[in-house]
Amino acid sequence: MDLDVLLAADKAHTWHPFTQMKAWCAPEHEPLMLVEGEGAVLRDQHGREYLDGNSSIWTNVHGHRHPRIDAAIRAQLDRVAHVSFLGSTNAPAAELAARLCGLFPTNTLTRAFFSDDGSTAIEAALKMAVQYWQLDGRPERNRFVAFDRAYHGDTAGASSVGGIAGFHGRFAGLHFPVERIGGLEDLARLERPETIAAVIIEPLIQGAAGMRVWPTGMLRELSAWCDVHGIFLVLDEVMTGFGRTGTMFACEQERVFPDFLCLAKGLTGGYLPLAATLTTERVFRKFLGEVAELKTFYYGHSYTGSALGCAAALANLAIFEEERTLEALKPKIAHLHTRLDELAAHPRVREVRRCGFIAGIEVGPDKASAYPWDELRGGQICTAARAHGLLTRPVLDTIVLMPPLCVSTAQIDRAVEAIRRAIDEVCG
Repeated sequence: MDLDVLLAADKAHTWHPFTQMKAWCAPEHEPLMLVEGEGAVLRDQHGREYLDGNSSIWTNVHGHRHPRIDAAIRAQLDRVAHVSFLGSTNAPAAELAARLCGLFPTNTLTRAFFSDDGSTAIEAALKMAVQYWQLDGRPERNRFVAFDRAYHGDTAGASSVGGIAGFHGRFAGLHFPVERIGGLEDLARLERPETIAAVIIEPLIQGAAGMRVWPTGMLRELSAWCDVHGIFLVLDEVMTGFGRTGTMFACEQERVFPDFLCLAKGLTGGYLPLAATLTTERVFRKFLGEVAELKTFYYGHSYTGSALGCAAALANLAIFEEERTLEALKPKIAHLHTRLDELAAHPRVREVRRCGFIAGIEVGPDKASAYPWDELRGGQICTAARAHGLLTRPVLDTIVLMPPLCVSTAQIDRAVEAIRRAIDEVCG
């Protein structure tokens, strides 16, 4: 099919996420079709190149077409692409479970439950927590504590603990019981903590909230509060995992090892859908018993433990060791922060928020004011940045900059300059 036919097919038959399709399908709109990638660079249907400034929605870790991951997938294809994880296992999944658990201190996170994406990783953790307390004879522990402006996915359970009404408000009547708080200061007002199953948080930084950074030490204090009240702690590291914050996982920075840790996005290096919910031996053993006892965790997906996805994930972890990715990332983080400090002086930049290799640049008419949300200034800036070789997306009027970890300092310079020029063009 030629390009015009493909674009017409897209407008006639696809439904894109988080997209107002009226504007997308308008005759004058030409969709951006990405056709090639290499390293931190993507190419569109016209051969134009862009830095992948948001890692293809926060997924790509080591770059596109990395030979190590490409080879691992090809090798697995020569064996088998997918087999059921219900009633059988496969070598890549077994090895990956051991490798993931081995990234944490002994006797902390010892079990991996595989699923498909971030939402399902969260969904599994929430359902495990509820069922645990039922099996423990405390079914009253069935509600959750989550944070304002949090985002944990879009399946029914995951959206229950989200705190952004625009994403989840329409379905509030169908959600799990949840109490939302703004910060640690609100923990004291929570009534009947003995009925709380778990607290869930994005550690160090909230993504869809506009890259909102938590205060240093907050995660450690939250973990201690959960310990005092015997409440499970669920960490959503779907965005922050695999080096984004400067360490392999964000929780390492405050030495917090939760009861449930949810991974997806960068798990396969950004190649294939795969997620993992890691948990403790304490949780796992509560589900052991005879079939008639109905302790089994009846939850799963057709592609759970995908051999192809697990092969890609093993290669992703191998690259971290072989290329010393985290060590090489440190000077890049320092360079990015220096360039962001310069951008922060721009009169239309209200605030620059950053955590490791994650950044959000919030724009406004001045340092104290915001643009009307429906002007979509952030979206306009991201569109303008394409002309300067940068591809990214906003969270309202916060421009996200989260490139693959393989990006060079020269590419960082070009990305920040593209944002500056785009702000000038859109905001004056």
